[in-house]
Amino acid sequence: MFQDYTQRLAEEKVFKDPVHKYIYVQDELIWDLINTKEFQRLRRIRQLGTSYLTFHGAEHSRFSHSLGVYEITRKIISQFERHGYSDWPQEEKWVSLCAALLHDLGHGPFSHSIEQVFDMHHEGWTCRFLLEDTEVNRVLRRVSDDFPERVASVICKNYDKPIVVSLVSSQMDADRMDYLLRDAYFTGVNYGTFDLERILRVLRPYKDKIVVKESGMHAVEDYLMSRYQMYWQVYFHPVTRSSEIILRQIFRRARELYHEGYSFQYMTRPFRKLLEGDLTIQDYFLLDEAMAQTVFMQWTEERDELLSDLCARFLHRRLYKYITMDEKNEALWDEIRQEFEAAGLRPDYHLEIDSPFDLPYDVYQPGKAEGEEKPPILLQGTNGECSEISRKSDIIRSITGIHLGKYHLYYPDDLLQAKADKLDPRIRQLFAI
Repeated sequence: MFQDYTQRLAEEKVFKDPVHKYIYVQDELIWDLINTKEFQRLRRIRQLGTSYLTFHGAEHSRFSHSLGVYEITRKIISQFERHGYSDWPQEEKWVSLCAALLHDLGHGPFSHSIEQVFDMHHEGWTCRFLLEDTEVNRVLRRVSDDFPERVASVICKNYDKPIVVSLVSSQMDADRMDYLLRDAYFTGVNYGTFDLERILRVLRPYKDKIVVKESGMHAVEDYLMSRYQMYWQVYFHPVTRSSEIILRQIFRRARELYHEGYSFQYMTRPFRKLLEGDLTIQDYFLLDEAMAQTVFMQWTEERDELLSDLCARFLHRRLYKYITMDEKNEALWDEIRQEFEAAGLRPDYHLEIDSPFDLPYDVYQPGKAEGEEKPPILLQGTNGECSEISRKSDIIRSITGIHLGKYHLYYPDDLLQAKADKLDPRIRQLFAI
């Protein structure tokens, strides 16, 4: 079926990669997809959103991550084919590799922040890039007319072969394994590392699932501990959360002003369509972080003082400070809001109460995963029977369900200091003014 367009390149292409050392591309289909303008756009989308304001090395892109996910998937499939596992459907190789490569195609600038404000989902935009009139779609259609739909259904998690979905989206998929290693490398931390090669050797296809050989349990423990540490030390770093809060407020304020009929001194068509909620795939293609930062820089000179201030804070890293509270206290928070408003501040923008519950990254929680799109990690014993990993591992059982989250109250320290004489002494003491 695929013989015409899945031919080998005359010369193998190699990407030098800091995580995997080398990423190999041997096939014309993969090479042509990499060279589409939609995939090249991922060079202009950071993998870790605003984390570069906390970890200065975190400048890596969705482009490099996507190549890494492709490489891990290629290695897994090569191992399955090499061992001749009967439970691996060999005809699904190309769908799997393309879905791995293209799974993040629909990420926008600062990904998750923009998704929260505008109620967008990058998976939906990924599927639009695959299915609408794009370079990626045209390359995929050279394989077969229905090939774009097959790749899209893997990314949308409704493909008729769950084992293919598991390669790209599961509790231990190629996506997670690459971003943990890559994010650890570029943020300069050590606790995100684990033995990838060992894990790849102990993965097995089994009855439409990917399971782990029981002897590989300790390597998986290391992987889940790395995931746990990265979650709390990098992905939920309170300084990163401060920058994300300000970014969301910029988008929220711009949308408010637009719908109030405010006349912006500077506006691009994709940003206007974003605020209208009427983006086409062509508009979305143009939305990258270079454009967003250009718009923000222009908006530092807007007449609206709130929007101008928020943009300047984000671009110049004048982030909100925070205080930490162990428990929820709605009565106190309402009192703080009233004090802020009485002092002339905007509590809807100048006070944000943040907790870790809305993160796109998560620790391993097998109870919640049962029956959902990311089933638990299964260990396969020598008798072929499978069991959920936390039933065998004391280490994993000890970290599942642990909640270390605290509440952080974010605020602009400079503005609060300027209003200190108008605040109740108890509030001044709380914020150490």
